[in-house]
Amino acid sequence: MILPLCTSCVSSKIFNEIESRYATLKGENAVLETEHDQLIKNYDSLRYHYGELVEQYEKQSQILATTSGTLATLQDAYTALEQNSNEALQASIEKNRGLLEEIQIKEGELLSERTRLDSLRNELSSRISRVEELEGLIADKEALMSTLKNALADALVSFKGNGLSVEQRGGKVYVSMENKLLFQSGSWSVASNGKQALKQLGNVLATNPEIAVLIEGHTDSDPYIGNDNLSGNWDLSTKRATEIVKLLLKNNSIKAENLTAAGRGQHQPLATNKTAVGKAKNRRIEVILTPKLDKIAALLEGVED
Repeated sequence: MILPLCTSCVSSKIFNEIESRYATLKGENAVLETEHDQLIKNYDSLRYHYGELVEQYEKQSQILATTSGTLATLQDAYTALEQNSNEALQASIEKNRGLLEEIQIKEGELLSERTRLDSLRNELSSRISRVEELEGLIADKEALMSTLKNALADALVSFKGNGLSVEQRGGKVYVSMENKLLFQSGSWSVASNGKQALKQLGNVLATNPEIAVLIEGHTDSDPYIGNDNLSGNWDLSTKRATEIVKLLLKNNSIKAENLTAAGRGQHQPLATNKTAVGKAKNRRIEVILTPKLDKIAALLEGVED
C-alpha cells in the first residue's frame, strides 16, 4: 500500500507541522468565511441603503431643481424690486426734498406772520392804552361840564323865570337867554337885568379857562326894521352876539381867545314862527360852552392812525 509507504516516508515531525499548518489554515478559513458572510450581509445592507440614498438623491435633485427655479424667480423679483425700490426711493427723496423746501417756506411765512402779529398786538395794546386814556379824558370832561353846568345853574338861578335856561347835552353846556332878558325889539343894547345875568355868567367862565365859549345870536323870522346900518336879521343876530362878547370881556379873567361870536339869524329856530310864543323862544342868545379837546383830538388821531 502506498499510504503507509508515504507515511513512513514522511517524518513524524513534518507531519505534525503540516497537520498544525492545516489546522491553522482551517481556522483562518473559518474566520475568513465568517468575515465573508459578514461582508455579504454588509454588502446587502449597503446596497439596500444605496437604493434609499439614490431615491433620496432623486427626490433632493427634484427639490433642488424646484428650489433653483424658485430662487431664479425670486432673484428676478428681487432685482425688479430693487430697481423699483431705487426708483421709489429716489422719488421719495425728491418728494421729501420738495416737502422740506415747502416746510421751510411755510416756516418763513409763519415767522413773518408771527412778526406781523406781534407788531399788530403791540399796536393794538398801544391803541387800547390810548383809548383808555381817551375814555378817562372824556369822563373827566363830562365831569367838568357837569360841574360847570351846576355852577352856572346856581349862579343864574334868579334869572330862570326870565327866559333863561341851563342844559347839558352832547358833552356841552347850553345857556339860553331869551331876548326879553337881554334886548329890546330891534336893539342890540343889553338891558340892565341882562347885564347882571351876564356878569354872573362871566364870573363862572372866569374860573374855567379851559372852556371854549361860543355866543350865538338868533332871531325870529320877522324882517328886521330899524337901523339902516344893519341889512337884516343876520346882521342883527351877529351884532347882538358881539355885544355879549364885549360885556363878558369886562371880566379881565376871561380870555378873549376863548370867545367866539356868531350870528344865526332866523335859520335855527327852536319853535314855530307862526305864533307869538314860538317867536319869543326863537329870539335868543345861546352861550355854548365846550371843553377844549386838544388832548382828546391828539389821542383820537393816534387811535385812528
